[in-house]
Amino acid sequence: METSDKEFLELIVKAIVAHPEDVIAERTVDEMGVLLTLKINPQDMGYVIGRSGQTAKAIRTLLKIVGAKNNARVNLKIVEPEGSTRHSAIKRDEISTEAVDDLKI
Repeated sequence: METSDKEFLELIVKAIVAHPEDVIAERTVDEMGVLLTLKINPQDMGYVIGRSGQTAKAIRTLLKIVGAKNNARVNLKIVEPEGSTRHSAIKRDEISTEAVDDLKI
């Protein structure tokens, strides 16, 4: 029996997270190919993303291989949970510049 890309994604992610019961993968197909949307527990984001995004990149690479085997283009979207904080989510106005306000160049 052949494992689908969705089942493959769930298998990998459930093996690396602390809350495998919260892993939800949804599969949609359109003209661009297959889109797998991954929803996980907010506490598990670090496990799935990894340092500098290396774990997420590796998962995406494996999904591309599975997709190539089935002649499909597979993409992964990791849903950012509500309440999570990321450095890129910081607004420019929230960054303190008081340390360099009096700097003379």
